[in-house]
Amino acid sequence: MKIVSTVLILISAFLSFKHGWDAFQPANAQQTQMMADLGISKELMPYFGVFSILLGLMLLIPQTFLLSNILHAMVILLIMALSLNGGNYKMALLEIPFLAMPLFMIYLKYPFKF
Repeated sequence: MKIVSTVLILISAFLSFKHGWDAFQPANAQQTQMMADLGISKELMPYFGVFSILLGLMLLIPQTFLLSNILHAMVILLIMALSLNGGNYKMALLEIPFLAMPLFMIYLKYPFKF
């Protein structure tokens, strides 16, 4: 179980860092359209990037592991709600596995408590 938990933490942290970094890069047409569908402007993207990187860092620290996973789940629920509000059911359905990941990591707990 510790191996599975460790792999999930590393994957989730990597995705957080990648999404955070991508928020600072120039958006292509597809990303711009997806953000417009969600109702998120280009000016807000750097804030989401900083928040995503912070969540990735918090995930690696045992004391903030639970809070980071709760915030991850809340952000994913927000994305799903905005997608449903915009009529994009496919995006909302695609977010379900990503919602399951932080909830499963909460269940498994932090693998390396000292």
